Amino acid sequence: METQADIRGRSLLVPCVQDILKANPTMVPKRYICDNQEHPVIMDACSGLPQVPVIDLGRLVSEDSAKPELEKLHQACKDWGFFQLINHDVSPKLIEKVKKGTEELFNMPMEEKKKFWQREGESDGFGQAFVLSEDQKLDWADIFYMVTLPASLRKPHLFPKLPLPYRDDLDAYSKEMQTLAIKLLYLMAKALGMEAKDLEGMFEDGLQGMRMNYYPPCLKPELVIGLNSHSDADAITILLQVNEMEGLQIRKDGKWIPVKPLPDAFIINVGDIVEIITNGIYQSIEHRATVNAVKERVSMATFFSPRMDAEIGPAPSLITSKTPALFRRITVAEHLRGYLTSKLQGKAYLDAMRVQHEEA
Repeated sequence: METQADIRGRSLLVPCVQDILKANPTMVPKRYICDNQEHPVIMDACSGLPQVPVIDLGRLVSEDSAKPELEKLHQACKDWGFFQLINHDVSPKLIEKVKKGTEELFNMPMEEKKKFWQREGESDGFGQAFVLSEDQKLDWADIFYMVTLPASLRKPHLFPKLPLPYRDDLDAYSKEMQTLAIKLLYLMAKALGMEAKDLEGMFEDGLQGMRMNYYPPCLKPELVIGLNSHSDADAITILLQVNEMEGLQIRKDGKWIPVKPLPDAFIINVGDIVEIITNGIYQSIEHRATVNAVKERVSMATFFSPRMDAEIGPAPSLITSKTPALFRRITVAEHLRGYLTSKLQGKAYLDAMRVQHEEA
């Protein structure tokens, strides 16, 4: 039986980047210099490059405009794997409260933060993720990660101990994100022509995790990376831009394209699980976070996956003699355990699940 630690993954404890900067604002420790990978190109989001599509949820659920907007959703998931969602009906007041609480979380004194720090062999709490060796290069970031749903999986020393009113706001936001994620997943299935029964019972008690990201400024931003290039292991990710600083980039047609967040929009991306279920029609896309020279960037990602004991594989309604299954079947727990105990490296983990790898 899978343990919670297996599912959540383990990460070695690392220094706090905010603390490093306080000690020496001009120094970039060697372990953070990304000399073993493609250096980030710091670009302006208005540099003439194409922008991710914008989807209007209000139009998606309206009788008059659902069909053309559904086609837009299909093209966005198929061609981009990313889109910005407007008119999503999540309370602007709640979003502002969550933004404020998230910024205050990272501004806590270190003595307070230590109460929420990662424990050895775990990834929940303040720290970093996917750190598997002492000589591994580190992201220029501090994160706070928690499993938020099902509520029974919340760590008793984290979520219940968060300061009020942030704890209650986050609880309400968590439920809103669950509702929105399920709605979007069924709309994606509809856009693709999948049978709804292929998803039934899979997501209603799904796994939700939240990752609050704090990317401190760096005087030499070209030397570091806020978050290494990767695709997400989950089904769908909902990103909230907490402050106005940009930094998200996605890989499309061999280029890194910066995303300019729209006011009041969520940035949505397809995860590996949706790529598996749609048999590769909707593909998870590599993305990364760059950092800025003068100001921190704060964001908050909500990851949503099916329930732990669900089996994932290409949807039966999409499999034909001409379109055979591209991925093997696996439980969600096995899939997430494998991803979370691997180093973040593009789409290498998903590629290992392709059927041809088994036959080789």
